Amino acid sequence: MRAKQLGLPFAPSRSGRGGARRGAGRRPLPAHLRHTPHRARPAHRAAHPVHVTLRSRVRCLRTQFVARTVLRAFRDSNAEHFRIVHYSVQENHVHLIVESASAASLSSGMRGLMVRIARRVNPLLFRRGPFWADRWHGHALKGPREVRNALVYVLQNRKKHAPESGAALDPLSSAAWFDAFIEPLPIARRSIGPPNAVAARTWLLKIGWQRHGRIGRHEAPKG
Repeated sequence: MRAKQLGLPFAPSRSGRGGARRGAGRRPLPAHLRHTPHRARPAHRAAHPVHVTLRSRVRCLRTQFVARTVLRAFRDSNAEHFRIVHYSVQENHVHLIVESASAASLSSGMRGLMVRIARRVNPLLFRRGPFWADRWHGHALKGPREVRNALVYVLQNRKKHAPESGAALDPLSSAAWFDAFIEPLPIARRSIGPPNAVAARTWLLKIGWQRHGRIGRHEAPKG
């Protein structure tokens, strides 16, 4: 016959070991680095472009060698099911407008891009550890007006941070190859073609947004 196992009470350890401890667990990021809440991402539709924001822990993305490396990472991240159509690189953050065939492709493409940039830029800066301040933030663009607003925000984002730039195009954005400004761009610049981004395929990003008018080179993001 099997003996019945007795339950023995355990007195709390005098050393304080075992059980939940005050202050245990992962330390939270400082408030100024917390931007994107960790919650389930909404469903994704291939017909809807996505405005993506990435924030880094460093403020040197626009320096010569770092910017060149980031732009090459954009180019190398483009694939059949994940495409970077527009971009803007600022000191400590990046704005993208991407197209993706599915939620899985979007997640995989963004993960690959973030890893690629971190692995290439960290050695340039002689640093180790996390490169990005938080998760990427994505906002689905579901209508023509929303897409137009996002185009202005991304292509002209430098005007938000440097209003004195006027009508000048930001060299660290895809604006120089955007063919729907009201004012024509120099043919020499337009004929080169964007090496770090690809042409739009979704109706919203190719044609639909123009229902609300082309974009002026002096137009700046709102908010």
